[in-house]
Amino acid sequence: MASRELRKLCVFCGSSTGSDPVYMNSAKQLGEYFVRENIGLVYGGGTVGLMGEIARTVQGGLGDEGVMGVLPEALAPREVSGTIIGKTHIVADMHTRKAMMAQHADGFIAMPGGFGTLEEFMEVMTWQQLGFHTKPVALFNVNGFFDPLLTFFQHIVQEGFIMAQYNTVIISADPEELVQKMRLFQPPVSIVAAALNSTIPVGVDVSVSSRQAEQADSSAA
Repeated sequence: MASRELRKLCVFCGSSTGSDPVYMNSAKQLGEYFVRENIGLVYGGGTVGLMGEIARTVQGGLGDEGVMGVLPEALAPREVSGTIIGKTHIVADMHTRKAMMAQHADGFIAMPGGFGTLEEFMEVMTWQQLGFHTKPVALFNVNGFFDPLLTFFQHIVQEGFIMAQYNTVIISADPEELVQKMRLFQPPVSIVAAALNSTIPVGVDVSVSSRQAEQADSSAA
């Protein structure tokens, strides 16, 4: 089975530290694995909580070029405290932020976090189901944090609101295992492609790879 290229991974995670030190430790652990594997980080641009911890860790090993942050203008004064981490882009709104993060990543990992983390994770899962991208989506299930959510996913499938083949989330509490599973990910035929009797992704906005997004940036500059 061919292994997909993961040059940059988008990480969704909390801007808080959580109530257990294991969460901050796991953010550092994931960042250290990115450094060892030379995987760049795409993230929400904040400098506090889990976001700040993983960004500083990756920056420490890969330099500014290894970290791409994307912040909506309205959140910058509240989320950014002190020195910007890596290459941070200030954009107009949340929609632009999420599209840019998705375009420049080769896959997505959600760490423990709050409503924002869950919203971002659920959106890229939905985009995958519809065929707007074919990138792997994973949960870094630290301390069993996502166990209740995974139970709910099973409930949704059982109740007939999601077909089982679209419950494709990758799960592990070990960074190496998680990323290896992402490299081997094979996307399902999307709902829209199936209706059109096609296997081609329907979206071009976020289906590009990190290389293609960078090339587009260079051409537009």
